[in-house]
Amino acid sequence: MTTKVGIINVTGYAGSELARLLYRHPEVTITSVTGRSSAGQKLGDVFPHLSDLGLTIEAELTGSVDLVFSALPHKASAEQCIPLLDKGVKVVDISADFRLKNVKEFETWYKVDHPGPQYLKEAVYGITELHRDEIPSARLIANPGCFPCSAILAMAPAVKNGIISPDIIIDSKSGVSGAGRGLSLTTHFSEVNENVMAYSVKGHRHLPEITQELGRYSASPPAVTFLTHLIPMTRGILSSCYARLQEDVVGSGSEAEKRIVEIYKDFYKDEPFVKVVNAPPQTKHTLGNNLCLVYPTVDIRTNRLMVISCLDNLVKGAAGSAIQNMNLMLGLPETTALEALAVYP
Repeated sequence: MTTKVGIINVTGYAGSELARLLYRHPEVTITSVTGRSSAGQKLGDVFPHLSDLGLTIEAELTGSVDLVFSALPHKASAEQCIPLLDKGVKVVDISADFRLKNVKEFETWYKVDHPGPQYLKEAVYGITELHRDEIPSARLIANPGCFPCSAILAMAPAVKNGIISPDIIIDSKSGVSGAGRGLSLTTHFSEVNENVMAYSVKGHRHLPEITQELGRYSASPPAVTFLTHLIPMTRGILSSCYARLQEDVVGSGSEAEKRIVEIYKDFYKDEPFVKVVNAPPQTKHTLGNNLCLVYPTVDIRTNRLMVISCLDNLVKGAAGSAIQNMNLMLGLPETTALEALAVYP
């Protein structure tokens, strides 16, 4: 008997990617999908590549469901998720609503009152590799942001092993799909094409996630400088991360570099979707798959750790992680429906 799942806001990029990936999941059946502006339309009319699912977009979820993915924007997502949780339905929330444990911090960064602060303590932050023990018994997963997923996976081994100073710089670049399907001037083709721009220079909403999760591995939260850039491609995130090495812990030069690679490979040795690679990864290497590729190295001249990571923002950065978490929540093999290779070129 398959698990019945619903997708709230299937008409966004993350929601439609969930439908695509779940289509061939052997243990799951999508029974209901919603989309406010497209209610009443066939899913295949809105997204022709999803026509084989044979679903109609509804205004609200219908029928019984065992687990629901919410791909709504923040606040609206929590408002939809809370009644489901009260009914005993498991929820994987792709919005930011349940990621931050401190409600005041959430309200400061997102400029709204939180609809359900009582659920923040219960919610499990959904970077599977770092919260695997908590996820199987959880009923509410706060799926990570796409930028934090790349940054946290890049820096967690270094912070946990105490090999760097607490001053961390993260420079991230994202494809345009990270901004969602909504229309705006900054994501208009003529504005994005042949152009690179920094944005949220005074502080990106994903920063507190990074600080919160890396802070779990240190006595005090690290000082993180986080800068994001929009680049002219559809999918992908590449993060370049920097921190000064603690020479008394890991040494310096080529000796430190060898030791750091060992630390990273040991940290992720049993992880199917995080690969420590031997050369700087490219976003093409993760296009359409659920991998995060991590390349740790050392700038020998300055004795600074450099970690480059990349992932597909719509898969490992959103829908893929959500399904990875769902698999564990349902007691299924973690890799189910997620073993596709990258699309190349």
